[in-house]
Amino acid sequence: MANIQKKYIGLLGGSFDPAHKGHLGISKIALKKLRLKKIYWVITKKNPFKGQTFYSLDKRIKYARKITEFQKKIKIIYLDNVINSSRIIDVLNYFIKKKKIKNILFIIGSDNLIRFHKWKSWKKIVKLVKLIVFSRKGYDRKGMKSTVVKNFKNRIIFIKNKPISFSSTQLKKQIKLNI
Repeated sequence: MANIQKKYIGLLGGSFDPAHKGHLGISKIALKKLRLKKIYWVITKKNPFKGQTFYSLDKRIKYARKITEFQKKIKIIYLDNVINSSRIIDVLNYFIKKKKIKNILFIIGSDNLIRFHKWKSWKKIVKLVKLIVFSRKGYDRKGMKSTVVKNFKNRIIFIKNKPISFSSTQLKKQIKLNI
């Protein structure tokens, strides 16, 4: 496993629309395997690559807090209004410059590797932090061929986990069918 010597924090960002057991599962694995001090779930008002959110921001924050209420090392935060942005590069700059936290691991699913090169300042993100990549069912092979992996493989730690097939999209489809 990754030999993380310093006290690192993890960042797991997204719209969490809604938060679910997949988010919680990877957070618990990351805390244990990487011996993280804490993981921040950075909830954003809206994902720039997706359409309108299903749940309001308040509901998403409340639900994320509810499913993590017994997890002392997981903290739910909303920074869009503080940093005037929902971009991860701005979140990282906030932690590094304002909070003086430099030992950051950015946690993503393998599905995010595919379009990571389209993120604002993606090269700078990878230079500032190590990417911690969790397996997502159906995305690993494409993710391994991504631009970010080809250019920055030494800045990426791949976590061996049972691929996560659970998603917010699935939850929303189930909710819509039950209405």
